[in-house]
Amino acid sequence: MTGKDDSLQSISTRLDGNNYTYWSYVMKNFLRGKNMWGYVTGTKAKPSIPQTENFDLLLDAWETDNSKVITWINNSVTQPIGMQLAKYDTTKEVWNHLERLYTQSNFDKQYQLEYDIRALQQNEQSIQDFYAAMSDLWDHLALTESKELKDFEPYIARKEEQRLVQFLMALCSYFEGLCGTILHRSPLPSVDSVVHELIVEETRIKSRAVKGFKPTSIPTPAPAVIDVSSNQSRQTSRVAYDECAFCKHKNHWKAQCPLLVNKGKSSQPQSGQQNRSV
Repeated sequence: MTGKDDSLQSISTRLDGNNYTYWSYVMKNFLRGKNMWGYVTGTKAKPSIPQTENFDLLLDAWETDNSKVITWINNSVTQPIGMQLAKYDTTKEVWNHLERLYTQSNFDKQYQLEYDIRALQQNEQSIQDFYAAMSDLWDHLALTESKELKDFEPYIARKEEQRLVQFLMALCSYFEGLCGTILHRSPLPSVDSVVHELIVEETRIKSRAVKGFKPTSIPTPAPAVIDVSSNQSRQTSRVAYDECAFCKHKNHWKAQCPLLVNKGKSSQPQSGQQNRSV
């Protein structure tokens, strides 16, 4: 029972279908803090024996708390998911439905998260925003680890080194020089200290850059300009040269056609003939 706690404020994490592991972890702890997790497990069962003393009061209290937990869940999921929950009356039914729908095997979750981490790139994000996005994936992946691994010091140290490499490899080229010096340090620094160093470097770069600084902006070469008119004229000239408009033979123009040239010569009287006729 929650007594006077009538707040319907739920967790800030919203279930969108891709973050069930993390969402269920946060919601479970939230409900435990409210002493309401028993409505999910079924240990706080609905009163069912009318002869019980104060049965009506017990039933009313159970229905009030059950509805409150369902409301908390609805307020922490996207609208399409929330609409699927309308057909259920108890918190246990709601939770079981979400668990059936979105629970993956541990290996499936690891594979997807490892893939997302390797695919993530800084692009035009600030260092702070990019670190937040990468940390979110790291936190989700950590939820798939066994307790033995979480308590094993060599694994913890190895994981921190792996995260540092993943983070540095995904940065834009503006930080390439600094990344090189970081990877040659011994011992390697923590991810948090590197993020602080990168934020300082990012601020320095921005202060020296012109307005509209974009860390990954690369000048785009101007497209090649094709002179269509000159190309067409060359094509026209080639066609005219390849085929004579008079004799229809190729390899010469009409002005150079042998038939026309010879015809013009034969039509002119020779100089001896002209003198004899005078």
